[in-house]
Amino acid sequence: MGIVKISDQMHENLRVTSNALSRSINAQAEHWMRVGMLAELHPDLDHREICQLLIRVEQAGGFDMATVAASLATPSSLSAQRAPQ
Repeated sequence: MGIVKISDQMHENLRVTSNALSRSINAQAEHWMRVGMLAELHPDLDHREICQLLIRVEQAGGFDMATVAASLATPSSLSAQRAPQ
């Protein structure tokens, strides 16, 4: 565990959002970090797909990069489920 310094405005955004979504401030910050990290690592996934991935990863034992990679590598991965454009 470590300390992360954030701006007062970001802390206020976290406070409001965490209250609205019934999460602790730390849980909200961690959620945003997970979503943001996955969005950067997998720019082909949209928000809905990232949320589905987070649920699958949690069901597989929790969030770590090995579980995320394994979840994306399965034949039923989110990218494979997309309809051709």
